[in-house]
Amino acid sequence: MSDAAGITFYWRPGCGFCARLEHALQKADIPLDRHDIWADDTAAAAVRSIARGNETVPTVVIGPVGLVNPSAGEVIDAMRQHTPELLPAALRQ
Repeated sequence: MSDAAGITFYWRPGCGFCARLEHALQKADIPLDRHDIWADDTAAAAVRSIARGNETVPTVVIGPVGLVNPSAGEVIDAMRQHTPELLPAALRQ
């Protein structure tokens, strides 16, 4: 679920896709509630429940929506629909 601190961002160390998405979202000033699936069994289970039993990261949860390996644009679009209050003003179009 989405958290008051930001969207839920599941990742693991050494994941280039995670680093790229995290960088793009941070550059866009998107707040992230980060969870390392290798350090947190509950986070790993959450990812498996979204990614058909796999531990595919990055996985992002925005409100009721779970996105597996999304682009920054897909994350922002989902935020516009489900958590617009977390978007920086410049992205709330």
